[in-house]
Amino acid sequence: MHNPDIIFFNPANHFFMPVTITEPHRNEEADNTPRPVASLNARSVAQDWEQAAHSHRKAQLIYAVRGIVNCETEDGVWIVPPQCAVWIPGGIMHSARGSGDTECYCLFVEPAAAPGLPASCCTVAVSPLLRELLLKMVGFPALYEAGGREERLVATLLDELAAAPVEDLHLPMPRDRRLRRLADLLLAAPDDKTAATGWASRIGMSERSMSRLLLAEIGMSFGRWRRQLHVILALRRLTRGDSVQKVALDLGYESAGGFVTMFRKAVGKPPARYLQDRAGGLAEPAAVPGILVAEDLAG
Repeated sequence: MHNPDIIFFNPANHFFMPVTITEPHRNEEADNTPRPVASLNARSVAQDWEQAAHSHRKAQLIYAVRGIVNCETEDGVWIVPPQCAVWIPGGIMHSARGSGDTECYCLFVEPAAAPGLPASCCTVAVSPLLRELLLKMVGFPALYEAGGREERLVATLLDELAAAPVEDLHLPMPRDRRLRRLADLLLAAPDDKTAATGWASRIGMSERSMSRLLLAEIGMSFGRWRRQLHVILALRRLTRGDSVQKVALDLGYESAGGFVTMFRKAVGKPPARYLQDRAGGLAEPAAVPGILVAEDLAG
């Protein structure tokens, strides 16, 4: 008998691979729990997993303790390194994927639970206090006492969440069908060094038209967008244990040094330091700027 919770992922159209397990009934239970915040404790897995595209009334927070978690919506892909979380407002169709040996926790939040909560999808840094509150919250009973100690801790959690700094670990996705085709081509061959003119020709556009449309739809040049994709792919691979040298070559860089330079300019630290800080948990949240690539790197 076919199991509707087992989903086979198509690597030709996406950059995350294969078998995944979802548990939609648990999402529905959390969505309908009459509390400002409901918890859902995601299992730890030793291989890649995917939660199929879905939406729910409540907003969702997915906190990555270890491994890389990715969230995809129609507008883009958000990457969640260890000790970060992704915020997904209610009503947005999305899928989630874990890469490698992943441990994460989920919270479902009523839309009006607190002022100042993010209005759009984003990756947020998790401070030590917010981390402890999240881990405490997932141990609460589903119907914790209204007005009791648990609810007071939940209110503090929401205050910390509203104040959490946003990290721009985000690959925006265009909606134009030709640019979507471009995205598919880049994902299928991230090591392809073809210049922007060649990519434009492949999707039936002039370079000028492609550049204008990219700026209009995602606010980025072609070169910056491609390098942002490289950072996201690299984080996934490095977290799984691939060497910097292998990742650099697979992404089309001639040397590990060139890749490290790009990565440092993008996130503020070289890959090893960035992942070491995340894996160990920082005394304070890392000051990671958004993925901004210097214009002289744009190709």
